[in-house]
Amino acid sequence: MSLAEALLDLQELTRRLRRDCPWDREQTARTIAPHTVEEAYEVADAVHADDDEALRAELGDLLFQVYFLALLLEERGQGDLEAVARDLHAKLVRRHPHVFGDAEARTAARVRERWDELKTEAEGRAGIFHDVPGSLPALVRARKVQRRAGAVGYDWPDLAGPFRKLREELEELEAARAGAPEPPPETEPDEEVFHELGDVLFTLVNVARRLNVDPELALRSSTGRFVERVELAAALAAEQREDWRALGLEDQDRYYEQAKEALAGGR
Repeated sequence: MSLAEALLDLQELTRRLRRDCPWDREQTARTIAPHTVEEAYEVADAVHADDDEALRAELGDLLFQVYFLALLLEERGQGDLEAVARDLHAKLVRRHPHVFGDAEARTAARVRERWDELKTEAEGRAGIFHDVPGSLPALVRARKVQRRAGAVGYDWPDLAGPFRKLREELEELEAARAGAPEPPPETEPDEEVFHELGDVLFTLVNVARRLNVDPELALRSSTGRFVERVELAAALAAEQREDWRALGLEDQDRYYEQAKEALAGGR
């Protein structure tokens, strides 16, 4: 089967599901969008796990989202899958004059700079943060905002700046909660602490950006490792006929370290 045949088959399948499946018939762009975001994260997880089989499957799920949303556009008379593809093709050619024209961009950094310039000059997008949706996850949005600010020169000249700023923000956070008791669970935080912690997180994203680390993926990876280690720690405790949840912190940490070493040795 050729690529064209496979894509046309998927388009026909999408149309049939929309026509014959009760669930698909009821969907709107607003109800589908959360699934699209979820599928995009699952693609990212597969990439981060270096799992090519999972990546192939997740890319398929994400591709179906594109087909379905394009079909909804068609139903509203606002375009179709062909229009989506042609618009994308034209935009990519327009934004790569160093490939399809006479412009020069010898580094990835210059390509990104030129990309931002073209969006402002050729496409008439106004404002520094013109393409930063408010609906993005907080870490992703912070990184994108910082990139846009950097595109107009408002950025640290080197890593020393954001690291220094991080230390300052941590000191301000400590000062904001100095002497205050730890708040009970499920209660409103102190307003000043709330803002200072936000500043720490924003600055951490800046550090990550300068180190070419995606903070969203880095945090998801760390969270996954923590879950894996705690689950193994509980299993190791169970092998010794101990309930990990009933152990004191010192004993829990001992099993946690064993789990960490065991997982590190298995990689």
